[in-house]
Amino acid sequence: MPCAQAYGIGWNTLVHVLLPLLPKPSQYAGLEEGAVRKDARSVRLRCALAFPDRYEVGMSYLGQKILYSLLNAREDCWAERVFAPCREAANVLREHKTPLATLESGTPLAQLHLLGFSITHELCYTNVLYMLDLAGIPLRSSHRGDKLRDWPLIVAGGGCTLNAEPLAPFMDIMCLGDGEAVLPQLVDLLAEAVEGGWTRGRFLKEARHIPGVYVPSLFTERDGILTPLHADYSKAVRRIMPDLDEALYPIGQVAPIGAVHNRLALEIARGCTRGCRFCQAGMTCRPVRERSLHVLEKLVDDCLAETGFDELSFLALSAGDFSALKTLFANAAGRCAARQVAPALPSLRVGSVDDSIMAHIAGIRRTGATLAPEAGSRRLRDVINKGVTEEDLIRHVQKLMQHGWRQVKLYFMIGLPEETPEDLDAIFDLSRKARDAAGHGGPRVQVTTAISPFVPKAHTPFQWEAQLTLAEMRARIGYLIGLFKGQKNLKLRWHEAQASTLEGVFSRGDRRLADVLERAYAKGAIFSNWMENFSLTPWLEALEECGQRLEDWTGPRVPGAPLPWDHLESGLDPAFLLKERERALAGRSSPDCRYGACRQCGVCDTATRPSRLRRTESDPPIRQRLNFAARDQENHAPNHDAGGRLLLPPEGSRPPRIAPELCVKALRYRIWHSKEGRAAFLSQLELQTILARALRRAGLPLSFSQGFHPLPLLSFGRALPVGVGSRAEWFSVTLREHVSPDELRERLAPRLPDGMEITRVETADPKNAARQARAESFRIAHTGTAQEREAFLQKWREFALMECCIWTRTTNKGERSTDLRALVTKLEYDADGAVLCTTDWSESYLSPLALARAVTGEEGLLKLAVTKLEQYFA
Repeated sequence: MPCAQAYGIGWNTLVHVLLPLLPKPSQYAGLEEGAVRKDARSVRLRCALAFPDRYEVGMSYLGQKILYSLLNAREDCWAERVFAPCREAANVLREHKTPLATLESGTPLAQLHLLGFSITHELCYTNVLYMLDLAGIPLRSSHRGDKLRDWPLIVAGGGCTLNAEPLAPFMDIMCLGDGEAVLPQLVDLLAEAVEGGWTRGRFLKEARHIPGVYVPSLFTERDGILTPLHADYSKAVRRIMPDLDEALYPIGQVAPIGAVHNRLALEIARGCTRGCRFCQAGMTCRPVRERSLHVLEKLVDDCLAETGFDELSFLALSAGDFSALKTLFANAAGRCAARQVAPALPSLRVGSVDDSIMAHIAGIRRTGATLAPEAGSRRLRDVINKGVTEEDLIRHVQKLMQHGWRQVKLYFMIGLPEETPEDLDAIFDLSRKARDAAGHGGPRVQVTTAISPFVPKAHTPFQWEAQLTLAEMRARIGYLIGLFKGQKNLKLRWHEAQASTLEGVFSRGDRRLADVLERAYAKGAIFSNWMENFSLTPWLEALEECGQRLEDWTGPRVPGAPLPWDHLESGLDPAFLLKERERALAGRSSPDCRYGACRQCGVCDTATRPSRLRRTESDPPIRQRLNFAARDQENHAPNHDAGGRLLLPPEGSRPPRIAPELCVKALRYRIWHSKEGRAAFLSQLELQTILARALRRAGLPLSFSQGFHPLPLLSFGRALPVGVGSRAEWFSVTLREHVSPDELRERLAPRLPDGMEITRVETADPKNAARQARAESFRIAHTGTAQEREAFLQKWREFALMECCIWTRTTNKGERSTDLRALVTKLEYDADGAVLCTTDWSESYLSPLALARAVTGEEGLLKLAVTKLEQYFA
């Protein structure tokens, strides 16, 4: 990951020294398709977009992809990526005195102009400090001095910044609202400041005039109360893209090498006005802004062609409420079917999807079905303004069953305001009813019920409410565990109560918690959202040492009293939040203003008053932007027979339909390629995914398998160990239409990662396309000192003189012994002192790394460079 001072310098050190030591080394190599590489000397600003979590989580985050594309579209700017390395990787960096650096060029973060963090949840705060520390950057803004070029500008964005006061002393700037609306102006100002030799203080004072920019140092704090230093800057105001059609969506994205969500996530809308009173995102991302259908239809075509993903997810806070969802799905279905791409929707509101959409999803691949009733009883759902009935849920599950689903996940919260013991019982009862939705004698659905403790959030009607104590959370979770125990087809999953308690501390915290963050980080509290890493102990110790208690932060707040986020304008009128709180306590729901009466929340321009987010009268109007005035979906009733029984498809799961033309097998090629440099650190599974996407991006007419999960017909040669290079790898691909070898090579070669080059394309015998090599040759070199290399060669000379060399190893099936000498048919040495070794695998196969380890010993293994030279078939 780190090493170079500028692009193109230091990568050999990275490949030969650090990558072999790192877990999942491919995630640190920066070789993904779509990664942007520029000449550092040709740009004015060098930036890094930092995600304070592991690679596989960060590469699923759409916000970073949008900003990455936005900044790199500028000729004067180069934006790279960096993620929080796991503990083992961090230990390697520290041991080798190597600072955290960017993926694309290996540039140490401290040498950049701007480092921007995406802050998506409160439990990542110490990971921000962790990354700053690994980069050698002073943690606190006040410790970075007044010279702007001494250290990068540290910026935070994301949903948490509307109250990330515990993180404020560590940030130079926070961006409130839509990053693509704020960042261009901020980057323009920073470029001017760098070239003009401004001080950091001057830059921050000028930056306060950019709408959406919050400069924490321009507010002083005492006992949690903030006082502005400038009369013209008493509040920082959230900024939005009024028209989502004008917001950039990245067509060419960095294709992840292993991610939690390895798919194309197409953002169809922002904002939600369902008005769930616990939901911070639903409150603070208003108003609803939908992308136009014609824009989305073009994005579907362009993005699928450019990314090669085999799954498309329509993304929004409440995707089921998209006014033109049925039309969008109908238009996208043909495009997806022609490419064998599975359309999917994230967690849906109960009752928000009709028959035709379910049929489209089930027709290609049944992705997961997740519903979020949030509360078990109708009374409590009215309190939180969920607006879902038990009948709605059962009907939705029945419709899923009629389209072939047999598994459903239900999300609930515990500890909501006004919750009673009967509401816990209602969670269990509703889960059982969903399981038995088919009725008496019908098949049961496998229901997984997921429980999360309620966490009060800033800028919501419940921002004044108390959170359950840790003991209360555990008691209620324990009670539910007892109810679900022994129930067939019911599983209970729950979020760790300790983590929810900690989230509650920081969700409504102020700057007094900054010391707690710093102390907890010093005690090893990182990756606190990963339960295998989580411990509450360092946090409790840090709180105690700073004179704080959990209950000081998780208890109720007094309406009307100062709040730590009063100086951050979300657009929501406090009177609206208080009114919604009153309606909640009275058990009264509020209809969605998208299709009903305006609730006067303060965000939109109305006839009676302008939006609280409005800057000038000449700005575009801030209002809801919908495709249709009413949702185009129909809520069909489930189908029943004459006896009232639910009509279900025949017993036994049937695979989704696949167009017959996609299964045609016209010809098969074997494609030979190299796999060297950073590409050598791709695992076989990673390589398979990368090649499948590359073939799709090349626009080749792939032939697909049939069954429940149709895949391109690919087969591969023998898997190489991670870190072993090759000049003679192959895979075979079946095409449904004729494409010449030259055309295939021309279209595919530009889509392969660095270190992979096509060497030849040959027609493969369909009957023997997957046959493996009988023998292979390798070059095994030592990268250590001259003395180490000589000792390495001596061991091989001794091995060459042996008639027999028995090597015993322990496997899952017990001990196995192999005569290594019988596997090696030829040994030579080249002019550089490397071993040229030819092996015979006709009787037995052994990893070339295992062979080298057996001959030379474990101690020098990390200094070996092994490259496959050729494969030989019978």
